[in-house]
Amino acid sequence: MISEHISEKESVYSRTALRLNIDNTPTEEHRDNMCLLAENIFEPLRSYAGGPIKINSFYRSPELNKAIGGSTKSQHCNGQAIDIDDTFNRMTNAEMYHFAKEHLDFDQMIWEFGDNENPNWIHISYVGERNRNRCLKAYRENGKSKYKVI
Repeated sequence: MISEHISEKESVYSRTALRLNIDNTPTEEHRDNMCLLAENIFEPLRSYAGGPIKINSFYRSPELNKAIGGSTKSQHCNGQAIDIDDTFNRMTNAEMYHFAKEHLDFDQMIWEFGDNENPNWIHISYVGERNRNRCLKAYRENGKSKYKVI
C-alpha cells in the first residue's frame, strides 16, 4: 500500500501503459515520494471529502509520460504529483482545490482547465521541504496548454 487508501495497483494504473505494454513500475525512491505525497496531500483531502477521491494519474514512468504527451519535467515521473477528480459527488474539484490551498503544504497545484467555477481535475505535487505553494491555472490557447499563476 502507498497509503491507507491508495493501493500499489491504483498508484501506477494507466490504460495507455496497458495498451502500449509500457512498464510503469516506480523505483524505490519514487515509491517513497509517492508515500510522502499520499500522506501529506491525498489522505488529508480524502478525509476532508469524507470518502473516496478518484485518482486520474499518479506515477508515470518517463516512457509512459512521453507516450501521453506529458511535460518532460513532469513531477509525475518522480512520484511527486497526483491528478485527482471528485467523481463521487462528495464535493467539487473547486472545493478540494480551495481546501488544499488554505490547509495543505504543497509544491504546485494546478486548476486544470474546466471553467472559473470548477476545474476538470486538480494536479497537486509535493516535494517536502522545498514546497513552493505555487498555484497555476491551465488553459488552452491556439490548441496548446498554457499556464498562468493565480
